[in-house]
Amino acid sequence: MSLINTQVQPFKNQAFHNGKFVEVTEQSIKGKWAVVIFMPAAFTFNCPTEVEDAAEHYAEFQKAGAEVYIVTTDTHFSHKVWHETSPAVGKAKFFLVGDPTHHLTRAFDVHIDEEGLALRGTFIINPDGTIKTMEVHSNEIARDVTETLRKLKAAQYTAAHPGEVCPAKWKEGEKTIAPSLDLVGKI
Repeated sequence: MSLINTQVQPFKNQAFHNGKFVEVTEQSIKGKWAVVIFMPAAFTFNCPTEVEDAAEHYAEFQKAGAEVYIVTTDTHFSHKVWHETSPAVGKAKFFLVGDPTHHLTRAFDVHIDEEGLALRGTFIINPDGTIKTMEVHSNEIARDVTETLRKLKAAQYTAAHPGEVCPAKWKEGEKTIAPSLDLVGKI
């Protein structure tokens, strides 16, 4: 079953954020767009490169009115040390969410039972707590956060412009499509 257009399930997790431990819940992510990025675990190989990529684009996420949450199956204590010891992860100004109980990884259907780790999953959630996009793939393939930004802006555009769709490779400011009977077979 797809999670698209479903509500984020209730959760309560601890995160490391800007030098402090904070609680993150389904209620705390509501009210603005959220980008939830699952990674297998701290101190792995691809994960710091993805955290660094998100950190380098964090200002763009904020400008778009979105908050970023990186989730691994570690504790928030591990995230503190990861942030302090990895030059790449040290750039993160967003939430590093611990999921040692695997509640979140299971709720988002990215949990690998036999490993106790998460798949690489990316979810864009609207301010009402509804999942609008998801991408899940194998752990040896790191993501490019510029594509996540593109999808965020497309989701925001279509939310603000009901009845329009974003064509392939759409980028902010480009033309969209208003589906109609007249377009069937002409694109």
